[in-house]
This record gives sequence, structure tokens and C-alpha cells, in this order.
Amino acid sequence: MPVGRPPKPKALKELQGNPGKRAISKNEPAPERVIPAMPRGLPPRAKRFWKDHIDKLDRLGLLTEVDGTAFTMMAIHYAMAWNAMERIFINGLSRLDENGVERKNPLLQVWRENSAAYLRYAQQFGLTPSARGRLSIPEPPSEDDYEAFLNG
Repeated sequence: MPVGRPPKPKALKELQGNPGKRAISKNEPAPERVIPAMPRGLPPRAKRFWKDHIDKLDRLGLLTEVDGTAFTMMAIHYAMAWNAMERIFINGLSRLDENGVERKNPLLQVWRENSAAYLRYAQQFGLTPSARGRLSIPEPPSEDDYEAFLNG
């Protein structure tokens, strides 16, 4: 174990910046920040996920007009993973095939694939602790003295 002071925990503001020193694109598109409309036909659990998370992501400034499809896919993968898990709990981890040989429940693969897909989307939206550590959310610009004078 190294001797010395333990590393100081970083505050959220210290995580902002460009730690990789990559060139920052000056021409990056900036879609309008809006809450995308929930698409029709979502399964009930996906709708619940949408309603539980959409406002939270909007408050963080992480949703724009072009994020609706990705957010919808995340909600669907979440719902499919949960539905598969519920059926696994009911039917068990394994089943007997037509020859009486015990085989793993095929829903395990459905659960695994949809959980992994959900996690990839969740990381893109900053819904995991490690993803939040990599986010850099700019603070709203403060009003300068001239604007304050003009606004009274």
C-alpha cells in the first residue's frame, strides 16, 4: 500500500473540463433542448420508465430534440429485461427439453442481451455513476455587469 495522503475526493465542478486534452469541435451541432414526446405503443413498463426518468434528464440538460429515439430504445430494453426477469423468476432458471434433459431457460439470454443494451444507452444518458463522472454540464452563463445594468 502506498504511503502518503489518500487522494482527495473530487467535487463535481472538478470533474468538468477536458481531461483527455482532445480538440474541442467548434462546429458541433447544438440541437434545441426540449423534452421529446413519448411515442405511442410503448409497453406499460417502458411508459413507466419514460415517465420516471424524462423530467430528471431534462433538468440536467441532457435531452434535446434529437434524443427521443435513443431514449425510447433505452426504455424498451429496460422493459424487455424486466419482463424476461419476471418470467425467469416464475418459470425458473432451467427447464426440461423434449428429451427430459435440463436446459437453461432461453429467457436468460433475452434478459442478458436487453440488460446489456439498456446499460449502453444508460451510459450515454449519464444514468450510471461512472458515466456521470465523465459528464461535463456547463453552468448557465452568468449575467455580466452591462446586462445587469440594462435589465435594471
